Amino acid sequence: MWIQNETSVNEFILLGFTSHPTLQRILLTLCLVIYLITLFGNSLIIFLIWVDSRLHTGMYFFIANLSFLDIFGTQVTYPQMLFHMASRTNNISFNRCMAQLLLTLFCGMAECFILALMAYDRYVAICQPLRYPTIMRMQVCIPMAGACWLVGFFNAAALTVITLSFPFCGPNEINHFFCEEPAVLQLVCMDTYIVKVLIFTLSVLVLMLPFTFIVISYIYIARVVFSIKSARGRQRAFSTCATHLTVVTMFYTTIGFTYLQPRSEQAADQEKTASVFYAFFSPMVNPVIYSLRNKDVKGALFKLMGKVS
Repeated sequence: MWIQNETSVNEFILLGFTSHPTLQRILLTLCLVIYLITLFGNSLIIFLIWVDSRLHTGMYFFIANLSFLDIFGTQVTYPQMLFHMASRTNNISFNRCMAQLLLTLFCGMAECFILALMAYDRYVAICQPLRYPTIMRMQVCIPMAGACWLVGFFNAAALTVITLSFPFCGPNEINHFFCEEPAVLQLVCMDTYIVKVLIFTLSVLVLMLPFTFIVISYIYIARVVFSIKSARGRQRAFSTCATHLTVVTMFYTTIGFTYLQPRSEQAADQEKTASVFYAFFSPMVNPVIYSLRNKDVKGALFKLMGKVS
C-alpha cells in the first residue's frame, strides 16, 4: 500500500494560487487556454515529425520526445488543478498526491537527460558533420532516449519511496497548486534535515550532471564555430543551437530555483512562482520556439497545410 502505518493524513489540501473567487475564475480561464495551447502545439510538433520524412533525424526525434514529455507532464498537473479551480474543492487523496509527485519528478528528470542528448546531437552535427548520419542514426537514438526515460523514472521512484517512508500526521495543507517534492516535505512531522540534504544532493546530481554535459558540449561547439572564417557560416552554426539554448535556459533557471536552493518557509511562494514557468509556461512556448526558428518544421507545416487546402 502507498500509505505507511505512521501516516495519519489521508488527504492533502492544495492551497493553489488564490482563494479569491473572482481571481479563481480568471485563472481558470487563463489556465484552460494555456492547457489547450500546450496540448495543440506539442501534438502538432509530434505529428509533423511523424509524417514528414525529412524530419526523421536524431534532432527532431529528441524534439518529439521533449514534446511528449511536455504533454504528459501537463496531463499530470493540469486536469487536477482545473478541477480544483472549477469546483473550489482543493482536496487530493494521499495516494493520488504521491502518484502525482512520482510522475512530475519523472517528467522533470527525464527532460533533463533529453536536453543533454539534444546538446550531444548538436555537438555531433557541428563538430563531426560527416559522421553525423552514422553516429545519430535511429538505431542509436532510440536506445539513448529510452535510457533517459528509464533513468528519470528510477530516480523519481527513489525520491518518492523516500518521501513515502516519512510520517505525515498534520497539518495537511500544501502551499502549492500540485504535489511537488519540496512543498510536500514541509509537512513531514519529524526532523528530516539529513534526508533533505540527501534529496538536495540527489537533485544536484540529477540536474547538474546533464547540465554540465550540456555546457561541455557547447564549449566544444563554440571552439569549432569560432574557428569558422565565414561570418555567415558562424551565424548559421549558431542558429542551429539557438532554439535548444533557449529551452535549456528557461528550464534550468526555473527548476534550479526550486530544487537547487536550501529549503525555507519564506521561499515557498517564490518556488511556487518558479514552478509556474517550468511546469506551465515552458511546455507551452517550446513548440513556438522550435517552429518559429526552425525552417524545416515550418516547411513541414506549410506542406501539410498545402495538402489540407
